[in-house]
Amino acid sequence: MRGKLRMFRTVLVAGISVPVLLLAAASPGLAADDGRGGRKPEPPSYVYGGAWPTSHVQGVTVDRRRGFVYWSFTQQLVKTDLGGKVLGTVVGLTGHLGDIDVDERDGRVYGSLEYKSAESFYIAVLDGRAIDRVGMDAERDGVMTAVHLDEVAEDFTADMDGNGVFDGDTADTLDHRYGCSGIDGVSFGPAFGKRGGRQTLKVAYGVYSHTGRTDNDHQVILEYEVGAWDRYARPLSQDAPHHSGPEHPDGKFFVRTGNTTYGVQNLQYDPYTRNWIMAVYKGRKEGFPNYSFFTVDGSVAPVRGEIEGQPAPETGSLLTLREAGLRDEATGIRGWEFHGSYGFDALGDGRYYVAEGRAVEQDGVPAQEGEIRLHRWTGGTPGPFTPVG
Repeated sequence: MRGKLRMFRTVLVAGISVPVLLLAAASPGLAADDGRGGRKPEPPSYVYGGAWPTSHVQGVTVDRRRGFVYWSFTQQLVKTDLGGKVLGTVVGLTGHLGDIDVDERDGRVYGSLEYKSAESFYIAVLDGRAIDRVGMDAERDGVMTAVHLDEVAEDFTADMDGNGVFDGDTADTLDHRYGCSGIDGVSFGPAFGKRGGRQTLKVAYGVYSHTGRTDNDHQVILEYEVGAWDRYARPLSQDAPHHSGPEHPDGKFFVRTGNTTYGVQNLQYDPYTRNWIMAVYKGRKEGFPNYSFFTVDGSVAPVRGEIEGQPAPETGSLLTLREAGLRDEATGIRGWEFHGSYGFDALGDGRYYVAEGRAVEQDGVPAQEGEIRLHRWTGGTPGPFTPVG
């Protein structure tokens, strides 16, 4: 723990005062940019995001222009500076807040948000500039709106076995088109096959782990142009979820990796390699390499082709895995072995933050802590990164 500062803050959670451990790296000289094009702060090699009475860290995104780090802890969002100082939190979420990404143009944070029992799936849009204190309420403090994704709900609730009954939130069924369990990975980036141009939001499906079906061996990624989303965005009442959102995505894409456990946990466009990174929980299906890390070749345009394994022949826009890393001879699938599923953020210069988390206990209260460590791209195998510092 050398070079770090231990601090405790008491926050009110469900009416109970809970001591929260805040452990900040001692990093002088990391003042945020003023937002008018000033020099970006140099990223530290390590940032601690605190320990919180929630589920484990699900995603992380760094706003280098403004000097902030945002952390998704499933039921709440945490905002720190680059030294690990907690600047604010958004609490009160009863759904599953997953991967997050910041739109650097305006500082808003976009994250996947699921309410499976209500068959409702959203992109939460949080105003990063307005998050200025601990304990801000997601519903009442005007800091969050949500946009419903009809396409996800339709695939999640699809009655694939034709028995007239939707089997609900379970992997042990043939329901759920493509094995869709909802959404998780999100990232801004250019159109697939493009090196620049308009940035669109990509949203990756969660996919149930089911080794007895053949139609769940692709990762599914939706594309949305969010420039006109203000017409859909609404404050979210979690007791009565709205369904305001685009009826269809602007694009729907498939990449064959083999079945994974809950699909793409973290999705990230990497301006340095110009590829799309997908971190997953490893699959269990025989006949596939079951890698934990994949990259989509960002220079190859989608091609129209067969979506293999579907109950009826189906075609779609297929993405191409990068010709690098490990290669499975039986399937031709390429990938790596790396731990990016708790959070991953590309800084655009060959450096990346990788999140880690673990369960801890504070004065008898279970909590989850999160941290990010700086890595550098090597392209090697089995893992393509090496820690920095």
